[in-house]
Amino acid sequence: MLPLRGFWRRHRRKFLITSGVLGGGYFLYKLYNAHKCRLADLEKELANEREHEELIKAQVAAHFENIQRIADTTTLPHAMRYLSIRIAEELDLSQLTEKLMKGKGQPSTLTPLEKLELWDRLKILSFTRLVVSLWAMTILSLYIRTQVNILGRHLYIDTARLLGSSLYIEDVDIIERDGQKKFLASSDFLANVGIQALSSDVQLAAAEVFKGKQLRDFFNTTTLHETVMQILDLLMSRRSPHHWVEYVMPADTTFDEQPIDSISDDALNINTTKFEQLMAEARAVISSAEFLVVLETSLKVAVEAIVDDLGAESGGGSLTSGMPLARVVPRVAQICPLLLEEPSENRYLQIIRTVQQAEQFFSILYAGMPTS
Repeated sequence: MLPLRGFWRRHRRKFLITSGVLGGGYFLYKLYNAHKCRLADLEKELANEREHEELIKAQVAAHFENIQRIADTTTLPHAMRYLSIRIAEELDLSQLTEKLMKGKGQPSTLTPLEKLELWDRLKILSFTRLVVSLWAMTILSLYIRTQVNILGRHLYIDTARLLGSSLYIEDVDIIERDGQKKFLASSDFLANVGIQALSSDVQLAAAEVFKGKQLRDFFNTTTLHETVMQILDLLMSRRSPHHWVEYVMPADTTFDEQPIDSISDDALNINTTKFEQLMAEARAVISSAEFLVVLETSLKVAVEAIVDDLGAESGGGSLTSGMPLARVVPRVAQICPLLLEEPSENRYLQIIRTVQQAEQFFSILYAGMPTS
């Protein structure tokens, strides 16, 4: 026993140091292992979060594309057909062309002065219809895309809010359908009401641009492009900076609202408030500086496409090399209906859809970010 105690006394320090080192090493190993496990768990959690974010982004992108498709394939075709009918009614060229054709077949029915007056009226009216068709087509497509992006973002929020309210569940469904219907129906305001003021203002602008221009004046693609852009510039610069918004939507957002007997008073109040909210947001969007840039860029792209198509036509001379204005007028009149064709067949709408500024603008709008 004594030798053992002696051995312990002699080597106690070594044992204690060795035990401390081994214990410390084991503790550090456990600490390192725990840290390594935490890092692995964190990396796994981050990977799961990244995967979840990518999934959400993919879902959002798919929903955004679906929203744009709804605008192009459902809402826009109906609105475009109605707009085409209204422009044809408002800016009818047939009476003027019939009188001129009759005068050509029976020269004695019209004096030279009367023929000149009819040609001058046809000149102004043809370019008026061209610019009205171009402007209306462009703004209608942009406005409807604005509507569906605003509405798509609101649907989820509205559903959650209404389900937590005191309204009956059947009232919830009616409110949603009625509110959306009223908001989307506002796209027909341009054709129903705004087209009259738009046509009048464009006609005044066209008359001003053509002041002093004669039917024998030389016109080529450059001159045509400048003329159309001058009319558009005059239209957009008349009166207040955003006067053109009044062509697209009413100042009073309660227009054409009819009470629905099957909905309670509380439901009607909420529906009216929601409709006004959507309309106010749409007005704020299309009145923004960013939207104006998109509109002006889209118009310029469309004008270039129109001029290219007119210049490429053959028969009766080439607009590229130049011809008298009197021979340009019939070509301008002929291309007007093409601007209001069905969206799936409308070459000019397809061109407008490729405008990069528009794609960026509607992506931001859909995400709910401010536009100004």
